Amino acid sequence: MLFPKPLEFLDQVEAIARAGAVPLLSHFRSLKDHEVSQKARNDLVSVADMEAEQVILNAIREQFPDHAILSEEAGWHNRDPSQPTWIVDPLDGTTNFVHGIAHFAVSIGVAVEGRMLFGVIFDPIKNDLFRAARGHGTWWNGEPCTLSSRSSLEGCLLATGFPFKAHDLLDRYLAIFREVFLRCKAIRRPGSAALDLAYTAAGLFDGFFEFRLSPWDLAGGTLLVEEAGGRVCNMEGGAEIMEEGSVLCGPEGVVAELLEVINRVS
Repeated sequence: MLFPKPLEFLDQVEAIARAGAVPLLSHFRSLKDHEVSQKARNDLVSVADMEAEQVILNAIREQFPDHAILSEEAGWHNRDPSQPTWIVDPLDGTTNFVHGIAHFAVSIGVAVEGRMLFGVIFDPIKNDLFRAARGHGTWWNGEPCTLSSRSSLEGCLLATGFPFKAHDLLDRYLAIFREVFLRCKAIRRPGSAALDLAYTAAGLFDGFFEFRLSPWDLAGGTLLVEEAGGRVCNMEGGAEIMEEGSVLCGPEGVVAELLEVINRVS
C-alpha cells in the first residue's frame, strides 16, 4: 500500500502547499514591471510563481525523491507512471495576483496511475484551506464540506471561466453562457479555477464550468468536489477531464441540466 496513513500524508501535502504560499505573500502587491512576463498572449508568469514553485518542488524532492512531479512552470520531473505524481499549480489566479486582486491560491493534487487521491488548495490571503483524500471526504478549514443542495439551475449561483486562451471556443462559450445565464440566479467569474472548484465543493457555488483548463488547474479541486459528493465531468458528460481540460461540476441535478443546455446549444 502506497499510503498506509492517508490523512498523515495529506498533512504533508498541506504543509508543502502552505510553504509555497510564503513567497506569494511576500510579493503580493509589490511586484515590479520587470518581475512579470508573458508566456503567451494573456498568459502571465511572475517571480512569485517561480519562487513558490521552487519552494514546493524542493520540498517534494527532499521528502519524496522517487515521486513524479508535473508543475505548471517547470513541467515534468522524474516522470514515472509507477510512482505517485504530484500535479502542482504554485499560483492559480496569476492575473488576479499581478493586478493586486486578493483571490488566488496554491493548488496541489497527488495521483496514482491517473487517479487523483489527494487534493489541497490553499488561499493564503483568506487563510482558507481546502483538502481532500479519496474515500475520506473534503474539509474546509477543518470542517467537513457540504455540497449545495440545488437540484436544477433555477436559483443557482454558478462560477465560470472565460476561454481567454482558446478564442476558437468563444462563440460556443457565449451561446452556452447566454442560455445558462437566463436559467440561473447569477454567474461569477472570480479568476481562479482552483478556488472555483473549492467553493463548489464547499457549497458556496452551486456549480462551475470552464473550457480548456490545464491539469494543474484541475488536479486538486476536482477531487474536492467528488469527495464532497458532487459530480465532475467534461462537456460531453464523460470522465476524461485532465486530457481535454473542459470541466463542469456540482450537484448531480445541476450538472445534468448544464449538460442538457450544452448539448442543445452546441
